[in-house]
Amino acid sequence: MFCNTSTPGHSTFLLTGFPGLEASHHWVSIPINLICVVSILGNSIILFLIRTDPALHEPMYIFLSMLAASDLGLCASTFPTMVRLFWLGIRELPFDLCAAQMFFIHAFTYVESGVLLAMAFDRFIAIRDPLHYATILPHSAVAKIGAAVLVRAILLNLPGPILLRRLLFPQISVLSHCYCLHCDLVGLACSDTQINSLVGLVSILLSLGLDSFLIMLSYVLILRTVLSIASPGERLKALNTCVSHLCIVLIFYLPKLGLSVLHRVEKHSYPALAVLMANLHFLVPPFMNPVVYCIKSKQIRQGFLKRFQQKRVDAS
Repeated sequence: MFCNTSTPGHSTFLLTGFPGLEASHHWVSIPINLICVVSILGNSIILFLIRTDPALHEPMYIFLSMLAASDLGLCASTFPTMVRLFWLGIRELPFDLCAAQMFFIHAFTYVESGVLLAMAFDRFIAIRDPLHYATILPHSAVAKIGAAVLVRAILLNLPGPILLRRLLFPQISVLSHCYCLHCDLVGLACSDTQINSLVGLVSILLSLGLDSFLIMLSYVLILRTVLSIASPGERLKALNTCVSHLCIVLIFYLPKLGLSVLHRVEKHSYPALAVLMANLHFLVPPFMNPVVYCIKSKQIRQGFLKRFQQKRVDAS
């Protein structure tokens, strides 16, 4: 790659929309923008319901509120550059903004992964020892778990932007997506990136890799506990409490797996599909998480209906 380099930290990056569909960006972006708006609205409603309804102040719903907060953070990290590109036609993004966006995207992704692991642990405790569930997971323990998840996400992502500042980039670099990712930026650098690549790999292994392994281990333990229950009805009831969580775990991890396979197999043959998958793998979890929990959780539905009916009474 030819590099007419700029001084470190002073490069400009160009966002990429859908290759071959530049003339139709406004129309193509409409469903993406709708997904973003619905995601923000849905997760805000989840946060409001859990905050205001004492019946939802249980560990499972507190973890769900953490998940909704991380989803809102992810939307806030990706939505602005999508609007800049698709609606305003502005592709340029200075290095500092790009590095900041990269940090927040990866940090909120790691937070979401950590919260999904905490929710898997919560389901295991609820099924294995329901009588001591509240004692094992009091609000103080839930708060400490949430703080640990946040601190881990920050610490694992801090080296990324710092190490990027020592690299040389072309004065103008074209990104693969409509937002900044660590692997994308490292691939555009003109100088040695071995340390950056190693730090990125360790960061992923200690977050998404470790979390996915421990989530699978949690479900193995859950399945073993459920199979030890004598009553078939009680088994089904116990498994049913895990359906919502299992759905959002699959929604979180499967698009990332699909995108990884696509990048290695057919990225250059179908560039628009690769960009679409890259956008959806960040947009689908925040969009689907409130939907899944509103459908599967009776308490969430009841809380929403109670608030809605109260508003109608107040209005009348």
